Amino acid sequence: MSAAKLALGVAVSAVLLAALLWRVDLHALGAQLADTHWGWALVSAAFGIAGVWTRARRWHYLFPPGSHPPALFRATMIGYMANNVLPLRAGEVVRVYVVARHWARGFWMPLATLVVERVLDGLAIVLILGGLVLAMPVPAALRWSAGVFLALDLTAVLVLVAIAAAPSACRGVILGLTRRSERLQGRVLGIFEMFLHGLVGVRTPRHALPILGWSVLVWLAPALSAWTALFAARLHLPIAAAWAVLAFVGFGISVPSAPGYIGVFHTAAVLALAMFGVAQPVAFGYAILFHACGFVPVTLFGWILLLREHMSLGEAAREPAGSAARS
Repeated sequence: MSAAKLALGVAVSAVLLAALLWRVDLHALGAQLADTHWGWALVSAAFGIAGVWTRARRWHYLFPPGSHPPALFRATMIGYMANNVLPLRAGEVVRVYVVARHWARGFWMPLATLVVERVLDGLAIVLILGGLVLAMPVPAALRWSAGVFLALDLTAVLVLVAIAAAPSACRGVILGLTRRSERLQGRVLGIFEMFLHGLVGVRTPRHALPILGWSVLVWLAPALSAWTALFAARLHLPIAAAWAVLAFVGFGISVPSAPGYIGVFHTAAVLALAMFGVAQPVAFGYAILFHACGFVPVTLFGWILLLREHMSLGEAAREPAGSAARS
């Protein structure tokens, strides 16, 4: 299944990248990239790193009060680096593993908080897309896709709310579904209890305001990165264009792709800028630049932190199953 998903992702990336390159004059693209304003590119890269830091800060408040999870920024940066170089978004598991190897509470607690984080991110993307729909004409296909995305995210929210609000009923459902296998039942109940405990942070009243505040910064930093990348590409567009790029890219990278979201990232950025009248070749040049402003510094910084962890990506990709088994 993983091999098939990997093959599908590589195929999607290859097709989308080929479609973009087919319509571009490579000499003109090279000249456009050579004309980059590198000062603004550095600012964009700095905002990209800041965005990872804000994610680590918000992640802290998704854990139960007083738990003091270690190495959150290091884990987040290494995880994003791993997403850039490993298939199947393996960086998400790597990120959890880095925390788990420093923490006696094991693997499932960080994983539970990461699931909550993904739900929050999905809601944020839907809100940004909703704002775009209200503010400007958006392709009908995107409106329909955003509706599907919203439905899926609300389903995830309802599941988490059900676990948090009615744990006894959820335990009853698990017992009923797994009654034929005592071993499976014990395993699933153990995971359920850890996920239930992982929701304590987001249910804690004093965490509500920090989570909200850091969530705003989590999305403001990459929006500013996208906006300053526009200046680096000599495109003087309103900040609404940066929010459109962010929403389209956030939606687009949910599609299976090669490591680093090659192809889907660039196609999403091109489609976003098309709403502002930017020609596809110019938009493609911007997409390459913006992608590089995030990819290069995060990969380099993440690799340095990985070396300081005295571990390899191979270890991080292999060990989580064992860590989960011991939790």
